Amino acid sequence: MIRILLAEDDDSMRTYLARALERSGYDVVAVDRGTAALPLVAPGAFDLLLTDIVMPEMDGIELAQKASAIAPEMRVMFITGFAAVALKAGRAAPSAKVLSKPFHLRDLVAEVDRLFQTEDQHGRL
Repeated sequence: MIRILLAEDDDSMRTYLARALERSGYDVVAVDRGTAALPLVAPGAFDLLLTDIVMPEMDGIELAQKASAIAPEMRVMFITGFAAVALKAGRAAPSAKVLSKPFHLRDLVAEVDRLFQTEDQHGRL
């Protein structure tokens, strides 16, 4: 089963996203900030880091950078309403998909599915 680490500071959004992904067959661990997510990152622990960009304490870009150093095989997807501003701030982010809010849950699930379809076709799951 594909494991997703979800970092989203908005309680209702975090619950909404986790529930939608779990219903689609993903194993989701959801936390409310980057500083709570980072200690959970370990090689092989998660297949995807799904993180909001704008969060208190540690933003999603910093989280993705640090997480990618620990678990370089983990994929990254950003969810945000501020993607253009945050990604143009000049900080290098790991290769990642950006899904801008607002989005429909089926769009999120479709993007996550798409990330892992390539692996399915090559038998690496």
